[in-house]
Amino acid sequence: MFYFFLIGVQTDPSIVKKVDRKTFAIGFVTVAIPCLLTQGWSALLKTHVNLETNLANSLPAVALAESMLTFPTIAFFLHELKIINSDFGRVAMSSSIVSGLCSFCVMTISIVAKISSGNDTYNVLSVVATGAVVALVIVLVIWPVLKWMMRRSSPVGQPMKESHVVHLLLGVMVTGLFSHATGLHTYFGPFILGLTIPAGPPVGSALVEKLDLIISWVFMPIFYAKNGLVMDLCALRLKNYTILQSTALVGAFGKFMGAFLTSLLCTKMPITDAISLGLVLNAQGFLELGLFKMLKSTMAIDNEAFVVMCTSMILITGGITPIIKRLYDPSKRYMVYKRRTVMHARPNSQLPVLVGIHDQEDVEPTINLLQALYPTERSPLAIYLLHLIELVGRANPLLIPHKLTRRPSSKASPSEPVVNAFRKYEQRNESLVTVHPFTAISPCATMHDDVCTIALDKKTSLIIVPFYKRFHARKQRMINKNVLEKAPCSVAILVHHGGLFDSSFNSRSGAMTLTCQNESCYNVAILFLGGADDREALAFGARMAAHPNINLTLVRLLVDGSITNTSEDVEDNRLDCEVLSEFREGMADNYRVMYIEELVMDGSGTMAVIRSMENNYELVIAGRNQDKRSLVLSGFMDENEQSELGAIGEVLATADFMGKSRILVVQQHTKVVNDDNENHREKFREQSMTIDDVEDWQIQKR
Repeated sequence: MFYFFLIGVQTDPSIVKKVDRKTFAIGFVTVAIPCLLTQGWSALLKTHVNLETNLANSLPAVALAESMLTFPTIAFFLHELKIINSDFGRVAMSSSIVSGLCSFCVMTISIVAKISSGNDTYNVLSVVATGAVVALVIVLVIWPVLKWMMRRSSPVGQPMKESHVVHLLLGVMVTGLFSHATGLHTYFGPFILGLTIPAGPPVGSALVEKLDLIISWVFMPIFYAKNGLVMDLCALRLKNYTILQSTALVGAFGKFMGAFLTSLLCTKMPITDAISLGLVLNAQGFLELGLFKMLKSTMAIDNEAFVVMCTSMILITGGITPIIKRLYDPSKRYMVYKRRTVMHARPNSQLPVLVGIHDQEDVEPTINLLQALYPTERSPLAIYLLHLIELVGRANPLLIPHKLTRRPSSKASPSEPVVNAFRKYEQRNESLVTVHPFTAISPCATMHDDVCTIALDKKTSLIIVPFYKRFHARKQRMINKNVLEKAPCSVAILVHHGGLFDSSFNSRSGAMTLTCQNESCYNVAILFLGGADDREALAFGARMAAHPNINLTLVRLLVDGSITNTSEDVEDNRLDCEVLSEFREGMADNYRVMYIEELVMDGSGTMAVIRSMENNYELVIAGRNQDKRSLVLSGFMDENEQSELGAIGEVLATADFMGKSRILVVQQHTKVVNDDNENHREKFREQSMTIDDVEDWQIQKR
């Protein structure tokens, strides 16, 4: 009862509106083809095979049950595979909604037809009328009473009290008892009650947090163990097992072919994705087991058929899982044909940036950093704001676009304060900054897919995400790690220690003036050891150097006057020298830019240089990855050790002597499908530019 109640709570009926014609076709055909195949197969077996009476009576119900699929099962299966909010996952979700509705209709019609086959029309009408009355009582009486009790005792926007949870759990048992007393199945009432409760916070998420642990880790294992104990595999007869198992396999084949062929014809999906979709829609779980038990309790199938169907469920679901993991890798779609970086961005053009925000406290430091990038009319900023919220209390992830308006929104949405702050920031930088806000509600394990998908679709050059040192921020750090591994562009991680940025920023209004607390300037330092990430950090700082209120210091670490990068890649070393030479030439007339070379012998010398920066800079920029074999990093980190911030970034972020300085760790995007294709594309782009832009473009490209 409680599991069906949770399914109802996590199901958002409004998602039916998002089903388009293509996904409707996939969902409908995925149920229609297996129904036709299994019914035809069962009829063929009855005609040509001498079947026992019990088996012959069970076969039509087995054929029908093996053709059904349910939306919650598919949603939880996609969640376990960590592909629920990929493009493939969204197609599978939408298709399963249609398939689930079709399955429910087919099953309802078959039950009504079976009841009416005995010419007992009164029973049919009484079942339908009783179900409608029970649903109306739950929706119009029980849920409004519970909602009124909660509104009286707690203000809007506050978390649910323990007493409210108790009242709702009592409501679950009352509706279950009410359904059973009226002759309906016990699951019916709790499921309808769950559907009436809004998915997501505050009620839905609170219920899931309270019930998920005890249901998933206590009740469900006991339920499965109980059903396993009554399954006597030794009592199965080979002939009957073969007939029933073949029927289940025919149903699975029908689902696969229905989804595979329709997805190829309607959506032009790649073959591997179409195969994966066909396999995903064959997943079975708790709801299917509940259906099998219901058929057994109503004598529609015998015990032998029940055992074979349960065995088939284990074999099919267990078999398709490793195949899907092998076939479908969502990170492959993030591969691009050119480098999307700040360094390779075309000069005097719009710079697209994606900003990930978890909490409202991330807004002020992020907007300050964006302002430091110095948007101008020749090089404005296009900001794609993504407010990241963990999926709790609903089954389907959401990606919600927002419209920016002149007036702040009065809606009590968790994203509204964040969106309003960026709205004000855009208004105060009109024609220099454009903001496109989104809210992503998805599981933390797959939240990076939302970040990478928007970055890919919007062709951003940079992703900015916050860093958390708190222990309970483990999930946010996991998201950052996944973004770093799979992002289709450069990534910058902003570490916010405190408030050394000027307090003139108003998080409510979005107003911001880039100044220091004690001076009329903002001091930025870049640590340069060498490598692609350090070159990206230098390009980041070069853009900041144009800001009239920023003093930029470039600190280059050398070992006995030689390049610190000990990599055997001569081309990489040459690029470091060229970029530094061009930077120094370009900034020769800028009195606010300082270049310093520091000679170090080992890691202790590097640490001494970092210590000398104590409280001298409001922002320190460093590359994430350097050559770990370099002498300047000796003692910082093991060669095989992986860190979210890299060797230098980890020291800067955790060192107490850095005070309240903010740290920006940059990773340059280097994953391209074919570098040769990239070189050809860049040549064509150069030909399309004006003569004045070519020289600047060549410098930025290097």
